[in-house]
Amino acid sequence: MIDRRVLIHFDILLPILVVPIVLLSYLLIGEASPSQNLRQSIYILIGLCAFVVAFFIPVRQLNKSVVIFYWICIVLLILVYFIGTKQLGAQRWITIGAFSIQPSEPVKVAIILLLGLHIHNNPPPPEGYGLKQFAILSGYILLPFVLILKQPDLGTALVVLFVGFGTLFLIGVNYKIWATLIVATLVASPLIYGSLKDYQKKRIHDFIAEKPSYHVQQSIITIGSGGLLGKKKEDSTQTQLKFLPIATSDFVFAYFSERYGLLGAIGLLGLYIFLTLHILSFSLTDAKDYRLRVMACSVALLLFFYVAVNIGMTIGLAPVVGIPLPLFSYGGSSFITFMIFFGLLENLLAFRFNFSYNANPFKAILRSPKYR
Repeated sequence: MIDRRVLIHFDILLPILVVPIVLLSYLLIGEASPSQNLRQSIYILIGLCAFVVAFFIPVRQLNKSVVIFYWICIVLLILVYFIGTKQLGAQRWITIGAFSIQPSEPVKVAIILLLGLHIHNNPPPPEGYGLKQFAILSGYILLPFVLILKQPDLGTALVVLFVGFGTLFLIGVNYKIWATLIVATLVASPLIYGSLKDYQKKRIHDFIAEKPSYHVQQSIITIGSGGLLGKKKEDSTQTQLKFLPIATSDFVFAYFSERYGLLGAIGLLGLYIFLTLHILSFSLTDAKDYRLRVMACSVALLLFFYVAVNIGMTIGLAPVVGIPLPLFSYGGSSFITFMIFFGLLENLLAFRFNFSYNANPFKAILRSPKYR
């Protein structure tokens, strides 16, 4: 039996917003590729199990385990260089038999949990964190950022950087530190550009070029062909005739727009906006609950970054960096990671009053002065 108060504090609106996105994705992937749909069913099932496990893990009591988990993820990122499997020119996976893991996914969870633990133990002063605490927190972010960047995986590295420092900005860091960082970044920008790989520079060139790349051109054509209300499956020629590349993954938003038109695209975008703002609102639940505040800010920023970059690159407003549309693009890594985050959020919400399982209500009554 679970303490009924846990269920009272469980946020029901979160799954209500997530389920329609997952169902729409499942139907769309099934239309474009029945073989991928079977795998996606497995990913959804694993994601649901991951949500349940994350919800029942006593996160607030696992201080040492959080630190150990972070350093295990760092070791896995280092091992990628020695025993990693190469795919599409990038070495990002560790494969053992039929089992494969991409360490850059669990490290996102590890970073956020560690930031939450450190900030919980060292709350920011009214004027924000000073240089010492900022340097410690930055180290937790920059170490995996550098390791992921070297794989190379610029998209995921930027996600880590944006979410990590974005969370610190929302939690509170002295404004002088931010001003110094902005100036230093601007001065160092030529060196940063020079250190990029050739294909990364090409993506930037394609982005700022007058004429977009072939992939983006086909994506824009696909979105425009959907019109106001969209087309039937058999009339979605851009996708069905394979003009649109990576239709179920990177450019799935373009395919969705072709099928459901402008109104459908606005509806999907509205769901994402509502979900992001709802998650961000969790950070206002308790100003002193830094674990919950960090988790809510981080997940909201992560969701915003993924949606903004993915949709931006399909319409030519962002470089093509291979970032999926969360909960929508085909694949398991990103989906399972987000389901873990949602489970952790629900855990921090539902168990924030130290509710326990099989609680005995008579103990509280017998402790009352009335019965002493």
